[in-house]
Amino acid sequence: MAIIEIDNLSFHYKQLPVLSNVTVAIEQGSFWSILGPNGAGKSTLIRLLAGLLSPQQGSIRLHGKRLSVYKIRDLSRQIAMVCQEYIPAFGFTVQETVSMARVGREGYVLFEDENDKAMIRKAMEQTQITHLAHRKLNELSGGERQRVFIARALAQDTPILLLDEPTNHLDIKHQVYIFDLLKSLQKDQNKTILVVTHDINLSCQYCDCVLLLGGAGRYEVGNPLQVIDNERLKSYFGVEGHRGIIGTTPFFVPLGRFVVRSDSQQLQ
Repeated sequence: MAIIEIDNLSFHYKQLPVLSNVTVAIEQGSFWSILGPNGAGKSTLIRLLAGLLSPQQGSIRLHGKRLSVYKIRDLSRQIAMVCQEYIPAFGFTVQETVSMARVGREGYVLFEDENDKAMIRKAMEQTQITHLAHRKLNELSGGERQRVFIARALAQDTPILLLDEPTNHLDIKHQVYIFDLLKSLQKDQNKTILVVTHDINLSCQYCDCVLLLGGAGRYEVGNPLQVIDNERLKSYFGVEGHRGIIGTTPFFVPLGRFVVRSDSQQLQ
């Protein structure tokens, strides 16, 4: 059953078309990655799904109802979003930042009850930031801040998670850890997860479906084996690559001009 239905969706900035006639059905409990080059409309699509932007053509439906009919508070119970990392202007601590996810969830209560505290504590444990609880955001590294914002989204306890480059600034260990965590949330709690990422290999390992955006109306949808190959890598990203397989999972190595290979070596 589709939890999100995107129908003939278009959006442009001034005269620049970004998304054109995109139609996708996102099943409940599925894990999607949104891939594509810079400027293809990935972050724009996430902001449209979060209700931060309005479609200029077409519609987005959540549980069969247009996204525009939801009140902000009701939408916040359905969708949590992690934006691209930014440097905060205010000196909030880590715990204060994560706690903001619970404010106003039940009416306009400003103070956490025991359930709120438990959700905040669990989210901080899941993202391994408990030891940072009393540090201020502007004292943290970019990767540490990113984990704080992921914790805040988890504390919101919504069935849908939208994440815009959640592993930006993270080292390899924490990139894998975050994708492991997201996959566990999908499997154990039936959460629907959409991740904007530039990491094709993590997408192939963890995601059920890929939405490959190329800008100006180009897009393709399917599982990673169907969508990601050397031909599309070159067509969408303008780079040659080598595709390999580990088990049933494809992986890709981009090939620059200075790669050394013999005449007998061929790309798959």
